[in-house]
Amino acid sequence: MKTRIAKFIADAGIASRRKAEELIEQGAVSVNGAIINTPVYFIDDNDEVKVNGVNVSKRTSSELYAFHKPINTMTTTSDPNGRKTIYDCLPDEYKNLKYVGRLDYKTTGLLLLTNDGALAKKLTLPSSHIPRVYIAIVNKINLQGLEKAKSGITVDGISYRPMKIDVVSEDTIRVEVTEGKKNEVRIVLRACGCPVRKLHRISFGNIELGNLSVGKIRKISQKTIDAMIKTL
Repeated sequence: MKTRIAKFIADAGIASRRKAEELIEQGAVSVNGAIINTPVYFIDDNDEVKVNGVNVSKRTSSELYAFHKPINTMTTTSDPNGRKTIYDCLPDEYKNLKYVGRLDYKTTGLLLLTNDGALAKKLTLPSSHIPRVYIAIVNKINLQGLEKAKSGITVDGISYRPMKIDVVSEDTIRVEVTEGKKNEVRIVLRACGCPVRKLHRISFGNIELGNLSVGKIRKISQKTIDAMIKTL
């Protein structure tokens, strides 16, 4: 089966697909000893691929990591406004990992990273119904408004699935979602009269943040990965 060269490089964990295309344009990629200069190039398992003279091998197993995302970091490879990204916080050996979904600039807590782009996509599909749990510190708690969120709510024409919500204290709410739309928790809680001051994710499916320190990363066991995949 033929694979597009940039996808092969990205799936191998060498670089993002966009960065792989840049490497190709820079003449850093060769196939069977010949430099290629176009990303519109397909290879199979018999081809030898090198990036900057180093052999690139097809990835054989999926790896998953838990990362404790700090506040004021972007979940992206680079930010046009020059803001710090999660990759500025990661050790060099983890900079080729792909993020699984996103946490916004101000949101902290559990962010999954993987070497497997296909797995990342599966874990973030709304149809996967994987629960994500957040702790939200809010300006005030509006119980009547929260009941709307529990039943499902439409905000600015966008429908959000019902959320599991528990009031922890006078300004703290535990929220569980299964969809993962952009800024979902902040948007829904604001619409329910509970604007968020701080947001922190503590779990994603069967993976918990636990006592992982801010800015640190931890490899997830294969047993845990297999258990999550079985739920998809």
